[in-house]
Amino acid sequence: MTDASPLTDIRSRIAAAALRAGRETGDIELIAVSKTRSAGDIRTLLEEGHRSFGENRVGEAEGKWPELRADYPDAQLHMIGQLQSNKAEAAAALFDVIHTVDRPSLVKALGKLVADGKTCPPCFLQVDIGEEEQKGGCAIGGIAALLERARKAGLDMIGLMCIPPLEVEPAPYFALLAKLADEHGLRRLSMGMSADYETAVMLGATQVRVGTALFGPRPA
Repeated sequence: MTDASPLTDIRSRIAAAALRAGRETGDIELIAVSKTRSAGDIRTLLEEGHRSFGENRVGEAEGKWPELRADYPDAQLHMIGQLQSNKAEAAAALFDVIHTVDRPSLVKALGKLVADGKTCPPCFLQVDIGEEEQKGGCAIGGIAALLERARKAGLDMIGLMCIPPLEVEPAPYFALLAKLADEHGLRRLSMGMSADYETAVMLGATQVRVGTALFGPRPA
């Protein structure tokens, strides 16, 4: 008997974590983080039936995904890296969801697309959950104001996203994000990566972003 593929193993772990939390597995989307990965690596997962992928850079995604989507038109692409305002239109045209709305200038750029009748995908507001200056994300105290600004600009804000600090227990940060989402009437939580996605599922994640555990170590 052959060993299960990484994709099968991770799906099983997500299902087990959901069961322990009394949740439905179907409420949790596994996003395969394909940044820096080749089109061939991505095709392997596509051939296994996986369809949700995440990229960090608009330019890199533009170089890989038009051809991949020609063969797999039902693939869903998530923008999970920091997005420059001047790339907003290109990102909106390529991605199905944007996870990293975090500042007024980006809201303004995306809102202009809406005002001009162009496509703008659903968005998560990224929260600087660990109050780390080096990371993107809206300050916790600024969530309400930025959400209001985004909604007035016509953006479809569907949830909150976070990246907890490295090398600390992530559970308190995931629990805090869930609490914040509930306070602001948002139902989706983009949280959890290769090292902690099971914890994130236990605490309410609806989207988990997994790269290394699916693809193996990133090329140097």
